[in-house]
Amino acid sequence: MADVAERPKDAEPDGGKPEKREKKGKKESQAKKEPKVKKEKAPQPASKKKSEGPLISITVAKKDDLAEWYSQVIVKSNMLAFYDISGCYILESKTMHIWEETIKPWFKGKIKSIGVKDCIYPLLIPEEYLTKEKDHLEGFEAEVAWVTHGGKSKLEKRLAIRPTSETAMYTHYAKSIQSYRDLPHKRNQWNSVVRWEFKHPMPFIRSREFNWQEGHTAHLTKEDAAKEVRQILDWYADIYQELLACPVVKGMKTTKEKFAGADYTTTIEGFIPLTGRGIQAATSHHLGQHFSRMFNIKVEDPSTNEDGTKKPPIFAYQNSWGFTTRSIGVMVLTHGDDTGLVLPPRVAEHQVVIVPVGINNKMTDEDKASLYKKISDLEDRMASANIRVMNDTRDYLTAGQKFNEWELQGIPLRLEIGPKDLEKGVVTTSRRDVQGEKGTIEISENFAKDIAALLETIQSDLFRRADEAYRAHRKRVSDWKDFVPALNDKNVCIIPFCEEEACEDEIKKSSARTDEGDSVAEDARAPAMGAKSLCIPFEQFDLPEGTKCLGPTCERAAKHWTMFGRSY
Repeated sequence: MADVAERPKDAEPDGGKPEKREKKGKKESQAKKEPKVKKEKAPQPASKKKSEGPLISITVAKKDDLAEWYSQVIVKSNMLAFYDISGCYILESKTMHIWEETIKPWFKGKIKSIGVKDCIYPLLIPEEYLTKEKDHLEGFEAEVAWVTHGGKSKLEKRLAIRPTSETAMYTHYAKSIQSYRDLPHKRNQWNSVVRWEFKHPMPFIRSREFNWQEGHTAHLTKEDAAKEVRQILDWYADIYQELLACPVVKGMKTTKEKFAGADYTTTIEGFIPLTGRGIQAATSHHLGQHFSRMFNIKVEDPSTNEDGTKKPPIFAYQNSWGFTTRSIGVMVLTHGDDTGLVLPPRVAEHQVVIVPVGINNKMTDEDKASLYKKISDLEDRMASANIRVMNDTRDYLTAGQKFNEWELQGIPLRLEIGPKDLEKGVVTTSRRDVQGEKGTIEISENFAKDIAALLETIQSDLFRRADEAYRAHRKRVSDWKDFVPALNDKNVCIIPFCEEEACEDEIKKSSARTDEGDSVAEDARAPAMGAKSLCIPFEQFDLPEGTKCLGPTCERAAKHWTMFGRSY
């Protein structure tokens, strides 16, 4: 499954420094290739109480140094840890909850409803499988990691570590699909793949090993395959928008950007407002009969000619589609703030944390026990309503330190409960997505229902704000002189486009910063690469007949409005 976003050819390092290629034989050092996380002392407690704890904070503002901010957030919020191989990372339990407990079961339920079955194919792929399809290999050749030795013995034929599984799976499909009755044949696997990326790695967004699901299906008719392509893409969009609260644009890739070997590629495109860069979120490809002809996946035509004679065999129509852990990085970049992680409630491992407040030396043991008992009761009520809740009764940290820690961790809702709250019959609420905003909720028989409703409000507000930002940064441009300034204002541009590859190359070249001092970028921190086509949106504006392509020297007629932008 080719995913252009996982293997960008023109992305610059996120810190804006010139890209350096790794030298052969040079020992890789994670410390040199990954942003270093600064060590700092835990903040001093507000009171004079003895206090100790693992409190750390984000030391840079998101707008000032996005790369450093991002590195600190994902590490200090316990989402990810760095590993001793550049571009490979340890995914912590908080990340795996999002992937394994929310995204995976949600999507498995959807694809199971259309007959897709899970499977696992081997990690290693014989070289002759990978080289069987020339265009396919060219899309991955520079990034394939090879196994050349087994123990101390050199292998007669080297083996590729799976960059994607088309060639491994389709060799088997040719054997297992023997009749039109075997179609549709729908399989999916959840695994990790390796693409030996030589660009500057960025955890989740661009890595050498990443987790994904890859679906591969074979159909009797083109129409059946095409219907599935769009259904899968809609479900991918739903994961981003309904679970991760991140807006996307659905569309078709241009011929230049489509998956090598596909008839066409559909895509969902996200956006990072702070950088003004687009990001490919997921793809669903219609492969046509290209691979089935290559791997001889064919069946007898169940229909006959008018004279009753048999028709020629039918080569299966195939699809492939994939969704990766890149989605989690997009979520962090979209919602995170200067305090740390901000998690949408639907994917948060813990949606609510209860923190006792107002505890002091004058409080009796009985009153303290009574408060903790009330907290435990409320926790049980919320848990019974399927709210993922925890309490923090650590007595060696101040309430303020706990607030800081759980804000860094991104828990969507904090409940503060103290003696004064109990007297009033309420709890104090603090939303993670709106800094400094507090409210109260009555401790009534509808308490758990009210908490659930507030969590849904947080979820919808996160999406609404992100969606408004994306829409505000999608600019329709009809004159070339406005194109680069719009990019420099951190927008993606929707332009009339002829869809010719030569024109696409010219747009990319003409919108890039140069080294001759005549930079077109007005923002010193703007990415240096030129704009590439992101997608031809399914939702189109009216395009009057005779409208010219926006390309700087193009005289051809435009075919569609097409979204261009600098991208990850």
